[in-house]
Amino acid sequence: MTEIWPPEGLVGDSGVVTVRLGMFGPERYRCPASDVLKARGLRPRARTAWKPEALESFPGAAFMAAADELDRRSDASWTAPRRGGPGRPLHDGLKQWTRHALEMYRKTFPVDSDLRLAASPWVYKHEHSAPGSRLEYRITAWGRCMESVDGRRRELRLPVNRLRARTGAERAVAALVAAEGTSDPRLEDVRVVQFALLDGGQETLFEGTRADALAEYRAQGAPAVRALLASREYRPGSACVSCAVAPVCPALPKAPGLLATTDRSRPRRSWSSTTGRGHRGCPARGYLRGLRIPSDNAVERSDAAERGRAVHAFLAERHNRSPRTLCTPEIPADWVPAPYRLPEQERQLGGDLLRHHAEICPLRAERPSSSFRVEPRLSFDDTAADLLVIADPDLLYRDGGSWVWRETKTSGSDRPLRDVMAAYPQLALAVCIIGSGVLPEPRTGGRVELELLRPSGADLRILDPFAPAIREAARALVREQVSGWHAESMFEAVPGPECTTCEMARWCSAGEPHSAGPGVRR
Repeated sequence: MTEIWPPEGLVGDSGVVTVRLGMFGPERYRCPASDVLKARGLRPRARTAWKPEALESFPGAAFMAAADELDRRSDASWTAPRRGGPGRPLHDGLKQWTRHALEMYRKTFPVDSDLRLAASPWVYKHEHSAPGSRLEYRITAWGRCMESVDGRRRELRLPVNRLRARTGAERAVAALVAAEGTSDPRLEDVRVVQFALLDGGQETLFEGTRADALAEYRAQGAPAVRALLASREYRPGSACVSCAVAPVCPALPKAPGLLATTDRSRPRRSWSSTTGRGHRGCPARGYLRGLRIPSDNAVERSDAAERGRAVHAFLAERHNRSPRTLCTPEIPADWVPAPYRLPEQERQLGGDLLRHHAEICPLRAERPSSSFRVEPRLSFDDTAADLLVIADPDLLYRDGGSWVWRETKTSGSDRPLRDVMAAYPQLALAVCIIGSGVLPEPRTGGRVELELLRPSGADLRILDPFAPAIREAARALVREQVSGWHAESMFEAVPGPECTTCEMARWCSAGEPHSAGPGVRR
């Protein structure tokens, strides 16, 4: 989306432009406009006071600090990390994860007497002068900077939780930092490798001479850097929670009171219905999920859960087709989209559920001129609580000028469901969002739909966001979900029967006596 550029009320621009490798990462977690403003050092004139968390909130800080100690040693010994950045304590689960990450790091990179930790992180610098102006460009990469004793060889190690596909731009920018960052005329050979903290896997992203690295950057890195610095695209999302420009961002809707909480004294965080659900079950579970520490696929990827995801992926692809066509009961036998794999029983059940969907497909009622958004990411700034609210409807469309929010759920049971908002709290948030009129181009009316796909057929439940009883029930439910989590500081574990099916139990020492399920491998 294109909005006012740059936002009003910004100051800064120190003459130094700093580009980070992370700015070329997955789009889902990036905002191009935020990256550009951050690179140029722009910030709001009236800055909001920073409210620190009690616990270390950046998982990589503890690992990098402990790995620094490990790489300075001449043997493979190490001690478990205790603290993160600025002396903040680590959550128990983060300690367990960091201990594991260090073990994987040392297995992946045994002690090498020829490689040592660089004295400081590498920073590529380039000065550009023009009449009346002078800019210094800097490019950095967050990783392990290792160099040979004689200075002829460098290795940039990029830590990730799991190996992921890298773009040509990422490879080229990383190669430039390794080859030209903190320039050393003795340097001959460069290697860039990403390694997985979860399982020790590794992948070489670049290997060659210094000249090869420069050629790679000119071909794929430099165009990407120019495109990034020229971008004017706002992409509201998870990046807004730590963006200094968020208070004046023209693309982030302001929604004071959306979460029925009025307390700005707590640290700024992001909240979604998933956040509330995780915290209610166990504060530690929700906290570790929020840190994006790897979960246990044996728990998260159960057959029933995978069937639900596969059905959603199939419907998203169908609804996104252009021109859009009405869903029909004709479902192919091999309907399961990649990369999902289902046992025969779940595949057949999923096909039946998709056939039932055709009976209530929203495209039956959609008018040609109405908007129809499949799985859009919605972000709102609740300024009354200083919280970023994130929601991902399955469908958002208009019917007669009014917004319609639809959630689709699948079940292998025909058991009746009475209180749908209690069962699916995201419906309560949807009621609050539509009822508050914070969606773009507000119109009169609107509704929230729950599409329940069951073996016996499809059930469509309708919630009126403007009915006083429904609206108050939704606000009460959201308030209950948010209040305890918002006041939380330490996120301690609450051991119990659910530990046996907790996808984060592997990293929780408090749950060990209660855990014996597939989610625990200690």
